[in-house]
Amino acid sequence: MALPSFMEHLKKLEAANLVTSKKKGRTRICALAPNAFAPAKDWLTEQSDIWEGRLNRFDDYIKNLMQERNK
Repeated sequence: MALPSFMEHLKKLEAANLVTSKKKGRTRICALAPNAFAPAKDWLTEQSDIWEGRLNRFDDYIKNLMQERNK
């Protein structure tokens, strides 16, 4: 990736407060902002719980169908 393209991506990440960066001489130091990812993590955890419940109910349904079929 060319440096100008990278810098544009970095600016967008900084604008979204997902990344922080500071320039020290000719070096730029970047760091993730872990707290910025908390809402996404919370949403993903919630979705995971919902789908786990759905899949468990589906598994139970299939097991019941198989038991009835084998009777």
